[in-house]
Amino acid sequence: MKKLYITFVILLVIGIAAGIYYFTGYRQSKMEFPQEITMETHTGEEYSFKDMPPKVRLLEFMYTNCPDICPNTTFQMKQLRDKLVDDGVFGDKVEFITITIDPYNDTQKVLQDYAAAFEVDKHDGWYLLRGTNDETKKIADKFNFLYRDPGTGYLIHSSSTYLLNEKNRVIEVFGMGEGSFDKDKVYKQIQKELK
Repeated sequence: MKKLYITFVILLVIGIAAGIYYFTGYRQSKMEFPQEITMETHTGEEYSFKDMPPKVRLLEFMYTNCPDICPNTTFQMKQLRDKLVDDGVFGDKVEFITITIDPYNDTQKVLQDYAAAFEVDKHDGWYLLRGTNDETKKIADKFNFLYRDPGTGYLIHSSSTYLLNEKNRVIEVFGMGEGSFDKDKVYKQIQKELK
């Protein structure tokens, strides 16, 4: 009976460890940008995910009509960007990517207005991107970012942002919005990655 109990405990520990590995390391290691996709920036330029230069990247999915969580996250990213600019690493070593999940309504002009509101163009290194619905879904699926349109004009979506290392591998997943996106924690993780 004692051997059976010990075997059960060992199997339980292995199962928990396997679950932790899947939901952290393994699952995150599968998150990557599809190399074949090229999107359009808010300024009308092409942004290709193929042969990206080695940089630490922070990835955000959002849509401009979002009433709270998206603009709050973008605002905190702006504050984080300003801190990284002061450190002299933004643009050269660190880059932000924001992808709209509503490319139909988030036209280039709408994204330009959003960029102006959050001073995205104040410094090089932050890209607001839009693609086709299929391209957007393909990228979102790669990062396990879920969203759908219930027909109310407001999309229901996951609340995750992604920090990628210089090899474009996800090293940490953060929340979105006030209380969930901790810009100080993100900053510390970026600094750690740059060392």
